[in-house]
Amino acid sequence: MTNEVHAVQPESPARVASDLIERPAAYSVIEELFRVQETMEPRNVLHQLFGFRPVHPHAQSWFSGAIGERKVGDLLLQLGPEWAVLHAVPVGKGDSDIDHVVIGPAGVFTINTKRHPGKKIWVGERMLTVAGQKTDHLRNSRHEAKRAAKLLTKATGFPVDVHPVLAIVEPASFTFRQRPQDVSVMDARRLPRWLKRRRAVLAPDGLATIIDAATEARTWHPTADLSIDPSYLSKFRELERKDRQAYLVRLAWALALAVAAGLGSISVLMSFIAGL
Repeated sequence: MTNEVHAVQPESPARVASDLIERPAAYSVIEELFRVQETMEPRNVLHQLFGFRPVHPHAQSWFSGAIGERKVGDLLLQLGPEWAVLHAVPVGKGDSDIDHVVIGPAGVFTINTKRHPGKKIWVGERMLTVAGQKTDHLRNSRHEAKRAAKLLTKATGFPVDVHPVLAIVEPASFTFRQRPQDVSVMDARRLPRWLKRRRAVLAPDGLATIIDAATEARTWHPTADLSIDPSYLSKFRELERKDRQAYLVRLAWALALAVAAGLGSISVLMSFIAGL
């Protein structure tokens, strides 16, 4: 299983994945990102000169989320062949999805990925804050797991327990006031080892039945559209490249202004001293 899609010519029509095992990480988020991007006016020469971001202001949360989900998707590649990993699982009847569903000998896990680069994370039993701001991360993680358990139980014909995981990408630090009993919260980098070290709870037959049900899109969504735009990855990487380039331009301007301000201060000081 891989997050990549086979390279094809940009003009090729969207292909349809045979089941959810082929769905790329962050695909739903990237779709929404480019839907918003289409409304953005092209950057002109001045925008590029001064490092204006190429990401639409209304799409920046989608852009950051896609980066986070792809990072977690890459981390989950470290799991062995006995694990099934699904990404961007469409669920319900609308546009909702579950970032990742992981199924292995240790059970079934829904992984809610959140990217908070450089932010301090505080965790309590019922609340998680990011840089002091309350979030719905724990509540949403619980909801996803309950929803997945209900759908998989219906599809398999026997009770399926699902454990929610909240994976934080690029946090500055964690403070655990009290660890939630029903949601595992961790730095995303710990995820592969944490999953592989858990004890086995599923027999091979039960595991195979759950995987068969989980990879069938209709288990999750009655009218799921599994078509994949083959150009999505190249377009996303190009947007990432332009965004990094814009950041470097802004950084260069900031350094230039700092140097100019410093030289100006030295010049004033030397003139003052010369006048004494």
